Amino acid sequence: MDILTWTYILVGASFALYIGIAIYTRAGSTKEFYTAGGGVSPLANGMATAADWMSAASFISMAGIISFSGYDGSVYLMGWTGGYVLLALLLAPYLRKFGKFTVPDFVGDRYYSNKARVVAVICALFISFTYVAGQMRGVGIVFSRYLEVDINTGVIIGMCIVFFYAVLGGMKGITYTQVAQYCVLIFAYMVPAIFVSMQLTGNPIPQLGLGSTLADGTHLLDKLDGVLTELGFAAYTSGRKGMIDMFAITLALMVGTAGLPHVIVRFFTVPRVKDARLSAGYALVFIAILYTTAPAIAAFGIYNAIDTVAEKPVNDLPVWVANWQKTNLIVVNDKNGDGIVQYVADKEKNELTIDKDIMVLANPEIAQLPSWVIGLVAAGAMAAALSTAAGLLLVISTSVSRDLFRTFSPNMSEKKELRIARIAAGGAVVLAGYFGVNPPGFVAEVVAFAFGLAAASFFPVIIMGIFSSRMNKEGAIAGMVSGLIFTILYISYFKFVSPELNNVEHWWFGISPEGIGSLGMLINFVVCFVVSKVTPAPPQHVQDMIQEIRIPRGAGKAQEH
Repeated sequence: MDILTWTYILVGASFALYIGIAIYTRAGSTKEFYTAGGGVSPLANGMATAADWMSAASFISMAGIISFSGYDGSVYLMGWTGGYVLLALLLAPYLRKFGKFTVPDFVGDRYYSNKARVVAVICALFISFTYVAGQMRGVGIVFSRYLEVDINTGVIIGMCIVFFYAVLGGMKGITYTQVAQYCVLIFAYMVPAIFVSMQLTGNPIPQLGLGSTLADGTHLLDKLDGVLTELGFAAYTSGRKGMIDMFAITLALMVGTAGLPHVIVRFFTVPRVKDARLSAGYALVFIAILYTTAPAIAAFGIYNAIDTVAEKPVNDLPVWVANWQKTNLIVVNDKNGDGIVQYVADKEKNELTIDKDIMVLANPEIAQLPSWVIGLVAAGAMAAALSTAAGLLLVISTSVSRDLFRTFSPNMSEKKELRIARIAAGGAVVLAGYFGVNPPGFVAEVVAFAFGLAAASFFPVIIMGIFSSRMNKEGAIAGMVSGLIFTILYISYFKFVSPELNNVEHWWFGISPEGIGSLGMLINFVVCFVVSKVTPAPPQHVQDMIQEIRIPRGAGKAQEH
């Protein structure tokens, strides 16, 4: 069977599985809609968390950006992995013991203020919509290639699928759907990696293949360095980003992870605090499988792509180039008319443009793997994008229904709250689709902005809310507002207002928009500390509550809502 047939079969079968699970596990109460009833096992929650965490950015774009950035792309690996460890060890158990469904719920109760809750809702919406734009873009890219439709149509198809199982199943449906999605995405990621590693190095373990030798006896990374240097690019293993910017981006991704509302809420789906810690450990193992494989896929992909296209006749290019040219994500322009593809660093002479987001998807085609493997990768990419999109849409709907409407209508019935949550999720799907059609950058870049916003808004108030009994509502509100506004303005200026100035010469302290969340976080911390010192201390019952949260023993089930 051809690629398209295999894609229809595998993607269709996976979609049928997800929708079937959503119907079977349909949420019947707000507790099931928000936290799956709090009865998910640690192992299942670990897999669901891994799927929620490994978005289109992890599956599609991370290896792609490492392919073209080499060493510089490692900031995504270090930041996202380190961030999850930070979240699992430093925040998840305490937030789980606090017993609130959402970050705004925590902020509102911890800072004894509906104003703080509303500010937190606004922050959550900014973060979630920015993040979900990257996921919908990933969905569009997958459909545009494998279902032979344009990217915009692909986004619309993805919207319909997400709408069905996120709005119907809530967190209960999403959790068990994500368990299935993790199995699909990790299998789809590893199978081609193992195949290509065997082809190039004879080693079936991709992580080891990255450091192995090719058929000519040359180490893969040494060969890549030499090939790219000859073409005028920087060596693959060398870094071009400044040390400050590397540090800032890594830090923003790390602390942004700890402030991501859709990841935090996963720890409320297990019965006990002990289970939250255990599921965090399982998730880290499941995440590590993909994250340790990404550098190998990146190196294999760029090596094979250059080897099969550079210096080849324009009229005799591989089939994979023609397939991706239909999506306009690969462009071949024979500028000098010599009939040979020139792939060089000089933009005036370069005749080949490859979109960063296609490397993982195109990798099996470049390596001429069987058609079923290519269809499997399409199914895996869809699983990665849709799993995270569903989690984000649930956060958006929860923020609107529980944290916004219930704040102003505390006597609202559970049935009405559930209906508002589903309506909000539906509206969020439509808005997310718009951002997927009109994204502010490639997938990993868009997601990095979301992490920066989370770092600059949520992380300081969560950390100080847990570990400082002196932190009050005035400090939290001032800190969130100042950090979020600064970060949004900085990103907007360099990405939309004056993109021609988006270079290291004009960045503050040499920090790019992807890393500015670190500075926004510092501003938030400073403002929180100063304002809380010059305003009244929190009520005594709040200070006592914080002391109780930090006691690890005797933590049972979360508070019932």
